[in-house]
Amino acid sequence: MMKLEKFLSHNVQRIKPSGIRKFFDLASEMEGVISLGVGEPDFNTPWHIREAAIYSIESGKTHYTANQGLLELREEICHYMKRRFHLSYDPSDNVIVTVGGSEGIDIAMRALVNPEDEVILLEPSYVAYTPSIQLTGATPVTIQLEEKDNFKLTPEKLKAAITPKTKLLLLNYPSNPTGGVMLKEDYEKLIPIIKEHELIVISDEIYAELSYDCDFVSLASFDEIKDQVIIISGFSKAYAMTGWRLGYVLAHKTFITAMNKIHQYIIMSAPTAAQYGAIDAMRNGDLQVEEMRESYKARRNFITQGFNRLGLKTHLPQGAFYIFPDIRSTGLTSDEFCEQLLQKEKVACVPGTAFGEAGEGFIRVSYAYSIEHIKEALERIENFLNYLENKS
Repeated sequence: MMKLEKFLSHNVQRIKPSGIRKFFDLASEMEGVISLGVGEPDFNTPWHIREAAIYSIESGKTHYTANQGLLELREEICHYMKRRFHLSYDPSDNVIVTVGGSEGIDIAMRALVNPEDEVILLEPSYVAYTPSIQLTGATPVTIQLEEKDNFKLTPEKLKAAITPKTKLLLLNYPSNPTGGVMLKEDYEKLIPIIKEHELIVISDEIYAELSYDCDFVSLASFDEIKDQVIIISGFSKAYAMTGWRLGYVLAHKTFITAMNKIHQYIIMSAPTAAQYGAIDAMRNGDLQVEEMRESYKARRNFITQGFNRLGLKTHLPQGAFYIFPDIRSTGLTSDEFCEQLLQKEKVACVPGTAFGEAGEGFIRVSYAYSIEHIKEALERIENFLNYLENKS
């Protein structure tokens, strides 16, 4: 029989399967599982956004839009960025509406990176970052972030990772999976390095609106490197619009033009009804965003206190909707902890190693669930820890 695997792309073959998917697949085969694994809001998309999309369909607005997206939406994105984050962009030159933030990351990588280049990324990191680099044929260079630094990128670590082949730096703050953030003073230490080495930065800011105890700061707010920064964002997290698959890219015209070449061939345009819903989201959704943010903040406080009470040290995340508890005190690896917790108490979490080697000794826990759901999960985790203690 012909071996079909030999026909696969070398780049595809070297991509590892998602570490998150492994545990979701196991959990789906068991009854009574309570999950803390999904990185998705438990809220439904607000009614007014759904109604705007429905009305657009009823009005016959079911055709392709411009490749870069509806001009009305691009204008609204620029207005939003100006009023919310004090960033100025032009709707014609600096914006592409994409199929989720994921497409934005993909086309940014493909537009900028060559096989001989190196791309710096931070670990623990979102699971799609490394594959997006590998698919270009470029080399991922990882910086391992540490809990003692609150999972921030330090100038010392950045300097040490740069080589003559470095072209691009990929950032994600607020962070999935750690919930870490970068403050203005943290970024100020990086600006001279980014400028000196002429690094292009992809800044994934999908969780910008979910910042809790400090105001969100975009790297693009520093004028001296703004042209070097590509912002990736979208509607999934802030507006509970994950299934709508809608994101956007903000960047210098040179980069937008290059990215749009790829976008127009592989996508044509993002879903039309979703774009009309997004216009309404940005115009009228501030109240709902704030209500969801406050709910997440209360859950964050509750779940962080719960894990610390159980003896699993957990830093207080400043953004997104994840905590990253330290489970090394149990003597188990991240994978062992999650596998045994699932088998013994039917609680699904994600091992830190799903987000890179720097995640060993940690687990990712989502608090995009109700307090009642979280309370039940904490009780089961306490039972599991008691089992481990009695076993030893």
